[in-house]
Amino acid sequence: MLNPASAAGTPLGCALPVGSLRTDVAAAVLAHRQNGPVSGYVFDPAVAAERARQLRAALPDWATLLYAVKANGAALVVEALLSEGGVDGLEVASTSEAELAAGLLPAGRPLAAAGPAKHPALLGDLLDHGVSVVHAESVTELYRLDALARQRGQRIPVALRVNPARVGVTGTLAMGGRSSAFGIPERDAPAAIAVAQGLEGIDLVGFHMHAVSGNRDARAHAAYVGWVLEWSMETARETGVELRWVDAGGGLGVSYDGTAPLDLAVLSEELHRLTPPAGVEVVLEPGRWLAADCGWYAAEVVDLKESHDGAFVLVRGGINGYCLPATEDFPLPMTVLPVEEWDEAFARPERTDVTVTVSGELCTPEDVLVRDVHLDRVRVGDVLVFPQAGAYGYEFALRDFLGHPAPTRTFLPAGVPAPSLP
Repeated sequence: MLNPASAAGTPLGCALPVGSLRTDVAAAVLAHRQNGPVSGYVFDPAVAAERARQLRAALPDWATLLYAVKANGAALVVEALLSEGGVDGLEVASTSEAELAAGLLPAGRPLAAAGPAKHPALLGDLLDHGVSVVHAESVTELYRLDALARQRGQRIPVALRVNPARVGVTGTLAMGGRSSAFGIPERDAPAAIAVAQGLEGIDLVGFHMHAVSGNRDARAHAAYVGWVLEWSMETARETGVELRWVDAGGGLGVSYDGTAPLDLAVLSEELHRLTPPAGVEVVLEPGRWLAADCGWYAAEVVDLKESHDGAFVLVRGGINGYCLPATEDFPLPMTVLPVEEWDEAFARPERTDVTVTVSGELCTPEDVLVRDVHLDRVRVGDVLVFPQAGAYGYEFALRDFLGHPAPTRTFLPAGVPAPSLP
């Protein structure tokens, strides 16, 4: 089961008025109807670029800001994030992401590589595409990197990923402070450091900790960054590491339901209280916070039905178009975009003042986008539009299951005005 909470009936949706939808986004969605039922994304890279500029301006000068490409790997979005005043570099976790970064990242900008289960071929690809620091997830990976370094006649800058024993922040997903496949347990870090120091091909430059995703407590997040820095400095002193790189990960959360967002001013104020030592590059690598607002997912209503005591809206492109709702328990907002055309030979199905579950076309009951969302009116042929779908959307979907057509992608030109529907 992808998300036990949602399967149990946790409310996951809220309806927004159609007037909240940008007219250019609505036009882009409706333009796709001529090619069949809509399942696709609309992206505005300029929104991502502005988010990056806001975050970069809020951060202290000592902070290096990387974008985690896994959140949205569309070249136009990544290019926008790298524009003037935006992110300093990128974080990648695969050969394809590294290839993308190599083609977009200006020379001299930082490129970090992370992720578990990095096999020798992948590690070689990452190095070939200019990765400047590899975040090693295990002792096995250290040995593999050392073998590659000796084959290539080089020393590889490596930061050891550590899974802390306790984490002072919470979020929608936890990778640290608990048993997980990520990193080396904090208690085992000294032994792993000793292994790295004994390998001629490894240049141990520091540490990486990414503990949670989806944290919106700015003060707690800044405190966590400070703790990672202090832990890294103390561990480096105790083990003789020449500390040059401290990566506190990403994890900045997005408010999907209109509740309090991350307070950027508080985050800025608290981070400015920290004073890293000279020569230590302190890295933050958000993905979701930078990309979420630049995208919208649209799914056309194909059918309406009642089943026992529930009402369902069935759409073209459920989790094979937008899988995030099935993996994280977000109260996702959505808008019903009315479509007046109706060319089928029977009376158009319609429901009013109804609470529904929105399901897709896959042969599994897990294909659910939202539950228990109240709609004033919905008709077959209308289009449901989900804002804040710019992160963990297109690439994250189960596109090959059943082999339905993949969701489309439309990119709005930079600088297009963004009025709302009346």
